[in-house]
Amino acid sequence: MKKLSFFLIAVLMVLNTAAQEKVNVFLGTSGDHGQLSPAASYPFSMLDIGPQTYPNTHTGYEHKAKVFLGFTHGRLEGVGCRGSGGNLLIKPIAYADTTLIKKSESGNPGYYAVRFTNGIRCQFTLAKNSGIEVYHFPAGKHGLSVDLAHALMNGFVAEEHQTTRNGISGWVESHSTCKVGTYRTYYAIRFDQPVTFSDTTAHRFSIRTMAPDLTLRIAFSSVSVAYAGNAISKSCFWQTQKSAKFAWHRELGRIGVMGDPTEKALFESLLYRCLHAPFDLTEADGSYRGSDGLIHHTDGRAYSGWTIWDNYKTTLPLLSIIAPDRYQDIVTSIDGLYKSGKKNWATKTEPCNTVRTEHAMVVLLDAYRKGYRVDFNTIIDSLIAEGNRLDFSKPDKALESSYDCWALAQILDILHQDGSSWLAKAAHWKTYWEKDFKDLSRVDVDDLNARHMYQGTIWQYRWFAPFDQKGLMDACGGEKEYTRQLDEFFDQDYYNAANEPDIQVPYMFNFTTQPWKSQNIIRKYAADTVIQYYYDDNYRGINPTIDRAYNNRPDGFIMSMDDDMGAMSAWYVLAAIGLSPACVGYPVYYLHVPLFKTITIGRLHIMVNGKGRYIRSVQLNKKAFERNWLSQQEIMTGGTLIINAEASPNKNFGIHHQFITSLDNENN
Repeated sequence: MKKLSFFLIAVLMVLNTAAQEKVNVFLGTSGDHGQLSPAASYPFSMLDIGPQTYPNTHTGYEHKAKVFLGFTHGRLEGVGCRGSGGNLLIKPIAYADTTLIKKSESGNPGYYAVRFTNGIRCQFTLAKNSGIEVYHFPAGKHGLSVDLAHALMNGFVAEEHQTTRNGISGWVESHSTCKVGTYRTYYAIRFDQPVTFSDTTAHRFSIRTMAPDLTLRIAFSSVSVAYAGNAISKSCFWQTQKSAKFAWHRELGRIGVMGDPTEKALFESLLYRCLHAPFDLTEADGSYRGSDGLIHHTDGRAYSGWTIWDNYKTTLPLLSIIAPDRYQDIVTSIDGLYKSGKKNWATKTEPCNTVRTEHAMVVLLDAYRKGYRVDFNTIIDSLIAEGNRLDFSKPDKALESSYDCWALAQILDILHQDGSSWLAKAAHWKTYWEKDFKDLSRVDVDDLNARHMYQGTIWQYRWFAPFDQKGLMDACGGEKEYTRQLDEFFDQDYYNAANEPDIQVPYMFNFTTQPWKSQNIIRKYAADTVIQYYYDDNYRGINPTIDRAYNNRPDGFIMSMDDDMGAMSAWYVLAAIGLSPACVGYPVYYLHVPLFKTITIGRLHIMVNGKGRYIRSVQLNKKAFERNWLSQQEIMTGGTLIINAEASPNKNFGIHHQFITSLDNENN
């Protein structure tokens, strides 16, 4: 047994190494196809170090660009509003030729390197919130240009700094995504070689060195300059890179897959994108700064940098099953938002860059029902206050706010308090739906942003009643009419695979007598060529994109898909492993045929027999399994799940013991 255990450990180490080597950090880094960067990064770190090009995309980088403006620190990967972050622009300069023209570049998790035509070479790596930058210069005068006021989307607000003989330290404030809030980053920079400062202006200066190689060490902190200074790595570049490599091995190894090598490389590259955020802000002594701008202390880990509206349907459910050790602290940190003056978007005193936090109460309910600790008693007043601020003014907002009302009613019930008024508010979703979403003959039902909705159409938002799927089916006219309308939605390519509003709709045949249709549609949008009409102000009928939604190349995501800090990548990862969240707020995942022959998630081992996208039958721990869904407990308990697949649908599988939400039956 001991020999077998050592053998399995060795196999896992090899698989983990192979997983990291398959990650393509350049996926999604060109055009409006992901809005990602190849920055050197560390799992869940607020610091990354990446290139700033001209022209650029939302992360400051465009893969096809040849001209570099330098390198920046910290960014939100894949977000909209032209991005945010990109602080502390540092440009290496050879005075004989100051233009940086890319000659070649390379990268992998935790590492980025580039060579320029003027002979300058640069390498970057980091561990946790501390990084190392190495600049190699050709012969002649050389140094660095530093711009402390740089930020993406002209987001700079203010900064203070001081220089010493061998370093710079201070803080910089910038606008968060869409310039809603403000975050402050404390930093410290140290040089390994002697340097001199010159040409100093308010926020910019030059650095000269006689050394042919200049090593710069940098660290970020949410707490103070002193903490940033203490966090600066004392290790050499290669030891730091080794630490980053090990950390990425550990995180990427949370899911093991075996199957088609090409699909596996895509899978690893997208899983990598799910493991960047939220950001771990915790100092060595447990200190961290909250969104209220105050210093707090934790015995665990404190996280910030949220895109909950974007990723609560995908990334967070994924992390809840693959990273339970980390997810408890993430949940506790979301709980903490309510103790720090939570707003829907960023506050004016954020400890790091962040986006938005709508549906946080749904996430907390979901976590509680999955067995994570949530101290509702200490935040219930804040939850109710947030409920009283919910926005019902627009059709999409009305449906989304109804979801939060439902979650609040459930939380009050957990606390043995009366939630009936909130449940009644949730039930009003039907009134809003009848008014704006029932009639599909109106001329604007396929127009993006019609009736002042956010990034979606009437067709796409009309399916959003996750807490009352039975009620939605009835509102459509019963199951037959519901499935007919859902068929039309997909047959006519009304579905927008590039954004979150209807990201859950492929799952929505699972509670009908035709669950096999969801099995087909999930496979289609994960791995087949699809037709995509919706981008910017475009709508159905004009210049569609025809491609896979996910590809392992720089223009990797289908047109206009922002990855939104892993939200869209996580949709693919879930599709690839055969699990789909049924309704955030319930510990349930629908089953479909994975893209790989074997998958390992913690204690759960999934094996696929046969070929095809349809489920013929399922066995769990050698027993016939008739349900087309698994509970969180079944996933975490583990065992062996065998999915027998075939090319034609088995129309009898999954039609018994179905999971369907209903306001008429809260015991589902």
